[in-house]
Amino acid sequence: SETMLFKYYSTKASQNFGADLRADLFRKIESFSFAETDKFSTGSLGHGLPVATGMAIAGRYAKSNHRVFCLVSDGDMNEGSTWEAIMFAGQHHLENLVVIVDYNRIQALGFAKDICDLGDFANKVAMFGWATKTVDGHDFMDLENTFKALPLEPGKPTFIVCNTIKGKGVSFLENTVHSHYWHLTKEEKAAAYAEL
Repeated sequence: SETMLFKYYSTKASQNFGADLRADLFRKIESFSFAETDKFSTGSLGHGLPVATGMAIAGRYAKSNHRVFCLVSDGDMNEGSTWEAIMFAGQHHLENLVVIVDYNRIQALGFAKDICDLGDFANKVAMFGWATKTVDGHDFMDLENTFKALPLEPGKPTFIVCNTIKGKGVSFLENTVHSHYWHLTKEEKAAAYAEL
């Protein structure tokens, strides 16, 4: 959001992270200055991809060759701001943007299909001009090979759906809704470590 970006911009300027930042350039394209190491933990669902999209387009205007990676959940895919960013990135051919979806089909309060079933959202995203690929999120070689092939299609942002199982490898947590917020006891931690 503009408010979040202004707070970020102001904080960087006040702490001399961006000594060249000027308030008179706020909201002007030449003012965007994101470092390659900038990280955001946006908290509320749906904020990560809009920020990443802004970083990707800022990188284009800065003539940078960096990529912006954004990890989202299947719950993020329910948010309107996520879809606005998807439409914008596709229209502007942000091939330096890579979205990785942890698609474990479980959200905070239930199974994704019962909350907001998006069906084959990779196909939906492709309709907005993205290159998409579905992988086994537990197969590190598959992931590595996918990352080495970036961009998947020139001139398009990349959307990688990682099919995963929440709590994989721990029998009493695997594929359960309660594992989203579960606080393990000392005994449960020992049992989980033994299974892993």
